[in-house]
Amino acid sequence: MLPHDSAIKHVTGESVYVNDINIGDQILHGHLVYSKHAFAKIKSVDFKKALKLEGVKAILSFKDIPGVNQMGPVFHDEDCLAKEEVNFIGQVILLIAAETKELARQAEHLITIEYEPLEAILDLETAIEMDSRLHPPQKIECGDIKSGFKNSEYLIEGILNTGGQEHWYLETQSCLAVPDEGNEIKIFSSTQHPSETQAIVAEVLGIQKNEVEVEVRRMGGAFGGKETQANHYAAWSALLAKATSRPVKIHLTRDEDQIITGKRHRTISNYKVGFEKDGKINAVDIDLNLDAGSSSDLTMAILERAMFHVDNAYYIPSLRVIGNAWKTNLPSNTAFRGFGGPQGMAVIEDIIDQIARFLKKDPIEIRKLNFYQEENNNTTHYNQKVDNNRLPLLYEQLIKSSDYLSRRSHTHQFNKLNQFTKRGIALTPVKFGISFTTSFLNQAGALVNIYKDGTVLVNHGGTEMGQGLNTKILKIASDELGIGSEFVKVNSTNTSKVPNTSATAASSGSDLNGMAVKNAIEKLKIRLARVALKKWNMSNEFIDEIIFENNEVYVGNQPELYISFSDLINLAYLERTSLSATGFYKTPDIHFDKKNGKGKPFHYFAFGMAVSEVEIDTLTGYANLLRSDILHDVGNSLNEGLDIGQIEGGFVQGIGWVTTEDLKYDKKGNLLNHSPDTYKIPTIQDIPKDFRVDILKNVPNPNTIKQSKAVGEPPFMLALSVWLAIKDAISAVGDHQFEPEFSLPATNEVILESIENIRIKI
Repeated sequence: MLPHDSAIKHVTGESVYVNDINIGDQILHGHLVYSKHAFAKIKSVDFKKALKLEGVKAILSFKDIPGVNQMGPVFHDEDCLAKEEVNFIGQVILLIAAETKELARQAEHLITIEYEPLEAILDLETAIEMDSRLHPPQKIECGDIKSGFKNSEYLIEGILNTGGQEHWYLETQSCLAVPDEGNEIKIFSSTQHPSETQAIVAEVLGIQKNEVEVEVRRMGGAFGGKETQANHYAAWSALLAKATSRPVKIHLTRDEDQIITGKRHRTISNYKVGFEKDGKINAVDIDLNLDAGSSSDLTMAILERAMFHVDNAYYIPSLRVIGNAWKTNLPSNTAFRGFGGPQGMAVIEDIIDQIARFLKKDPIEIRKLNFYQEENNNTTHYNQKVDNNRLPLLYEQLIKSSDYLSRRSHTHQFNKLNQFTKRGIALTPVKFGISFTTSFLNQAGALVNIYKDGTVLVNHGGTEMGQGLNTKILKIASDELGIGSEFVKVNSTNTSKVPNTSATAASSGSDLNGMAVKNAIEKLKIRLARVALKKWNMSNEFIDEIIFENNEVYVGNQPELYISFSDLINLAYLERTSLSATGFYKTPDIHFDKKNGKGKPFHYFAFGMAVSEVEIDTLTGYANLLRSDILHDVGNSLNEGLDIGQIEGGFVQGIGWVTTEDLKYDKKGNLLNHSPDTYKIPTIQDIPKDFRVDILKNVPNPNTIKQSKAVGEPPFMLALSVWLAIKDAISAVGDHQFEPEFSLPATNEVILESIENIRIKI
């Protein structure tokens, strides 16, 4: 198993990020002047004094944009630089290029901007009340909701609020723009989507895409926050570079990054559920409301995925979900690990939990009863069959390995004996669709070059953000060519090498790019096999019998006919054989009719399951995560070490969303906790004291690269087990007789308020 290809470089500090690139003393530092008002008209802007400051080389407004003043990735509703009004605190009005960052800040203090404040919408409730709708509502429906409710023995209605979340990647938003001759410009960007960055820069500069080259060596984390919003910093640095004819770097401080960038969408979900006395669900009706922020960004795709995942792992014969996107005067919310899936799944998991408490049953009984089945009851509300269902297998193995039943009994005993500390335990599953829900994005390209010394350079369209994609691609390439990994190098992602790529997102990096690399290598192997057969005076009809392995190439049924890989490469070169090939892959058989809400948007589903146990202090609201057991389905793992790392990391990031990460705004729209000392991401103290992670074995995934499965996003949602374990512990305060008033994240304050409300009822 290969270690992460940059592991040693990370530890020694040799890894080069955008902020490390040495471009010489010609570099200028870009600085952003942004709005301090959530909603206001811009009455005047005066930067004459600032321009006179020695060392300030340019100050740009929207008037200085040579192309289009837009950087909306899907809908053109997001100005590159504010024109007549500002719509959120952090919206950029002016760009400064100076010899140092300090000089740029001094220049900002000399700038005068006069505003006329307007009444802002700063929360989702107000947006709904004011009908501040961003786009028309969306609907997916199956079965007969009215009949389902009418024929149900019990009905429950409720509301669930889920909070936003800051990405908190270690490397803040960064870009270096280097102008070249003519209109040419090279962009070193920390972006998940180089081709889109290329398109936005070209549009803003008013030039052709073939004049913009975007390169990504690596990112210091992204989590969706650099899928679209990295484009902004590329556009701004490119504008400054063109204006000054010098390289310009923009690198945000942590505070700047948190103030300016969008977050995970907060939601309000209203629901109604009809069910039987055994817990079988007949019908669910959900009204899902997302806070989009000031513009569209990827909100509609995120809303759609949330709607796809409101069923999570459960077959619901009659289900209606209506999705609404609302505009507020906050930074435009954007992609985040799970891409709406967590918000959708939280609703049904909370519903299941409520049904169990209502019926005085263990929630695992209700979950198991409503799971998708392997043959019957295996069609989603959008009409896709749940093939290769791993839920029963995961459940059977995890219940045993986690010792759930015994621990549930011990939890009850603990709660009887302890007044001020309570324990809770919960099991939650995940069924997560893998593919971009926008079908045309499910494509990838690659370029593989073999050099005369037998070494291989692989270019692909995916980006490395720490997840180990390049390590997986390297192993795929070395295995396909039958050579040692030391002879293969995976290059920086570059739009001049592999064009028109999709974002590295939707957990599809290995699926798409691995297949594209494999396709390129298959072409090369056919060419090389023909050269070998010619050497051995054999006809091309034996081409399928040529084997590449152990740095050699030989005929399968005649192993005495062999040649070393490097010798074959030299021979192929002398035979004037092309040693370079492009590869391409498109995900087969996926489609979705948005109008009717039916289709097959996903190539397959990834499954997982977790059991978490917590202990809460009922006097302080502190929750201590005692143990988490995770069993996750990754098909045939491409790299178990990397996959387990992704499972652990995704789960812990999910813990942050469900417990401690609480965005606080004042009445003017200022984000109050925009730094590490006030915004609490998970630390080592928040990781389960007993953390057990395993991969489901012997479950190959058909029709994917090496029968593997994506692993980046699905584990995030397993953290809902922590959230519901906390709710279980709160419920124990009232001996499980009352439904806790609960929301997400379950901060200390939420826990204490929930406990107090139960104590009032006792």
